[in-house]
Amino acid sequence: MILYYICTYMSLVASVLFILALRGLSSAKTSVNGNRFGMAGMALALLGTQIPIYFAQLEVSLTLTLVKVIIVAILGGIIGYIIAKKVSMTALPQLLAGFHSLVGLAAVFISLASFFCIYGIPSVNHDNMRALEMVLGTTIGAITFTGSVVAFGKLQGIISGKPWRFKGQRQINNALGVCLAALIVAFTVRQTPELLIQTMMLSLVIGYFLIMPIGGADMPVVISMLNSYSGWATVGIGFSASNGLLVIVGALVGTSGAILSHIMCKGMNRSLVKVIFGSFSSHNKITNKPDEQAHGNVKLCSPEDAGFILQNANSVIIVPGYGMAVAQAQHVIKELADELKSKDISVKYAIHPVAGRMPGHMNVLLAEANIPYEDVFELENINHEFGQTDVAIVIGANDITNPAAKDDPTSPIYGMPVLDVEKAKTILFIKRSLGSGYAGIENQLFYRDNTMMILGDAKKVCDNLIKALKER
Repeated sequence: MILYYICTYMSLVASVLFILALRGLSSAKTSVNGNRFGMAGMALALLGTQIPIYFAQLEVSLTLTLVKVIIVAILGGIIGYIIAKKVSMTALPQLLAGFHSLVGLAAVFISLASFFCIYGIPSVNHDNMRALEMVLGTTIGAITFTGSVVAFGKLQGIISGKPWRFKGQRQINNALGVCLAALIVAFTVRQTPELLIQTMMLSLVIGYFLIMPIGGADMPVVISMLNSYSGWATVGIGFSASNGLLVIVGALVGTSGAILSHIMCKGMNRSLVKVIFGSFSSHNKITNKPDEQAHGNVKLCSPEDAGFILQNANSVIIVPGYGMAVAQAQHVIKELADELKSKDISVKYAIHPVAGRMPGHMNVLLAEANIPYEDVFELENINHEFGQTDVAIVIGANDITNPAAKDDPTSPIYGMPVLDVEKAKTILFIKRSLGSGYAGIENQLFYRDNTMMILGDAKKVCDNLIKALKER
């Protein structure tokens, strides 16, 4: 009895630590402490939930129980450490998608195990609420699993990032949704193994159909959406396993993921309802045709000429994008900013909500380079400053700086909030080529009179900029 109360309090403390972890992760300044709270909460959760399970299975040796828990924790920790050390910062979106798929798969396995362990192979009705919990856990988990696998494939380049669309797709999706709802109701009433397996298989198919129509430009929303799905799948696990801690943690992740999805949709002018059902608005079509309004001559600029422009500037705003992440240029950008500051030039960073391929991607990269938090500003806090800025340096940020989002009603990104980079006196656009971004359209900013294009690898270009500044 004493052990039961101890484990209960451990789970309660773990829940509080998880809440503090989310609070800490909401800001780059407190993210390290947020991670520490999360690690401590997970350690307590592991002990608080596993020990009662072992004792319920008549494990009489507490020492043996603790040894098993510690061994499992160490093995998992080693695997996590190896993955964290090997995965590059640019591959974080793929890593998250992979982890989401594992959460979904765990939800499916635990829901199935709970069904067969509790009911065996039932032939009569049981508690309908319990059955509903299990089938929902299975459904959400299966959708999360295949959806996350597809997202991983798109982000990794294994699957084409172009939207997969065909005639009658919406009708098929609607039919699959109706069939899934019917299976959920049927299982809740009849509770046969065949219905549960059929529900799982159909959910796996629906997860595939949900994510395949979504293009690479919308992957930030997909990542946050799948994060929410994995949270609700965890809730299903908690109900199936009668584990209150999993219910609490799943609700935290599911709710925070839903809120983040809403923020991402707002940042991309998307409908959250349509995202949830895997179908974006009809105007969101990917095209490889050049934008008709994006015409004119491109002004090419050398790093030496750009260094002269920067030398005579009083204020600079740096706009990082996925091109910076690919080139791993965040550290050299920090050196460039320090060089500018040494010449009494004001330097700030402008972050778009969906810059990169996942929410907060650019913030993480800049924090890795020890760029001061007070120099980093979100879109709504810095957009008004571009009009008074001497130079804006854009590093591989394509769609989030495209004026077509404001000027061209026929553009696929029309209505999407973008950074007002075109208002700066001079724009230095660092990019490997004049190719299009994720949305598949040309950036009108390339052809503006105040834009100077510096083509090349972002890291090398910034190195040359630093050299040019030091020589003056």
